[in-house]
Amino acid sequence: MGNVNKFRSRIFKALSVTGRLEILEFLRDEEKCVGDIAQYFGIRQSLVSRHLKILRDGGLVKQGREGTRRLYSVTDPRIFELIDSVTLDLVNALSKRAIEQMTV
Repeated sequence: MGNVNKFRSRIFKALSVTGRLEILEFLRDEEKCVGDIAQYFGIRQSLVSRHLKILRDGGLVKQGREGTRRLYSVTDPRIFELIDSVTLDLVNALSKRAIEQMTV
């Protein structure tokens, strides 16, 4: 169970930054290169590369090649089931509980 929890932790670490969630969403339907991702979000390629490394370390994206370009894609689309399960209703319920706990 320890190894499973370590891997879960890496997945949740990879998902813990809004920018990485946005990159995953951008990769949802097709692979993209770093330049395309950087241009779409208006951020430096070096920052995109750092985000992609963390996503790769979490096993969420993979890298391929097309000529001299490195293309990134989602390793397993089932990750979106997890992401999509965090609905506004769930966020509101958890936020409410957190606020209640702070006032106790």
